[in-house]
Amino acid sequence: MKPYSDLPVRRTRQVLADLSVVLWVVLWVWVGRVVHDAVAALAAPGRELAEAGSSFRGTMTSAGESVDDLPLLDDRIAEPFRTAAGAGAGIESAGTSFADGVETTAVVLGVVTTLVPVLLVVLAWLVVRLRFARRAGAAQRFVDGAPDLDLFALRAIANQPMPRLAKVSHDPAGAWRRGDPKVVRALAVLELKDCGIRPPRVVTPTA
Repeated sequence: MKPYSDLPVRRTRQVLADLSVVLWVVLWVWVGRVVHDAVAALAAPGRELAEAGSSFRGTMTSAGESVDDLPLLDDRIAEPFRTAAGAGAGIESAGTSFADGVETTAVVLGVVTTLVPVLLVVLAWLVVRLRFARRAGAAQRFVDGAPDLDLFALRAIANQPMPRLAKVSHDPAGAWRRGDPKVVRALAVLELKDCGIRPPRVVTPTA
């Protein structure tokens, strides 16, 4: 395959298109990161709630343990502290679940925000670039092996728009059948340029 055209103007456009795609990807990776960070910031209340629940649970657990072994009272004093500690554990779990859910949502939204526009552009760009590379590579092999202008002239008659053909000759098919070298070369140049291939030089026979 041949990734870039031999023709300077078209090659420049291809390079600029490639750079534009790279910048597009970088832009949407950045946007996706911004979306992720913005949504992830919403998890802060959940983390604070989890920390408060954990602190409350620890305090109640410590208080329950401190009165657990008091004589004559058995577990009657410690039991309310244990109940309160369980409530603190529930608050901690709820806060943790909320924070985890928000962080998961942040990741999903960040990835989706990045991937959707990136894939739409990159896939279209790949189709265009691969199509050109395959066509140019195949054409280059014919030119490198033995410049068969007659083949490219025939393809031009089949593929090129009528206004372009009319600029070459009022009867391009007839000129091709007659083997008119000027018309054949002009037709071949049209097709080669579309393939991104520099036409072979005209070899002037020496006397």
